[in-house]
Amino acid sequence: MIDNHKMALESLFEKVEDCGKTSIELLKLQAIDKTVDIIGTIAIKLTFFIVLATFITMLNFGIALWIGELLQKTYYGFFVMAGFYGIIALLFRSYLYQWVQVPVSNFIISKMLNDKPFEAKT
Repeated sequence: MIDNHKMALESLFEKVEDCGKTSIELLKLQAIDKTVDIIGTIAIKLTFFIVLATFITMLNFGIALWIGELLQKTYYGFFVMAGFYGIIALLFRSYLYQWVQVPVSNFIISKMLNDKPFEAKT
């Protein structure tokens, strides 16, 4: 009878150990899922930003050359564009926290706290 209790207790401990290992593995997989989701989203946004930055750079060169042609000195157009972007930079500096840091922080927090159960993505 003591052997039966001992074997039942050992079996129970093995099941608890297996359950613990499974829970740890599930937590690892959930962490990997969230990390991949965040990195994938950031990669998409970064790629879009690079394409958009290239477009804006080319557009600005064209506008600067056009303004320079209108003002009869090519470099005047670049000075006008530099002044315009200087003003934009001052505005960004004033509102940088609420326009960039808060949305980025909220994005990361929402992705990390998304408590949906682990599911295979297809």
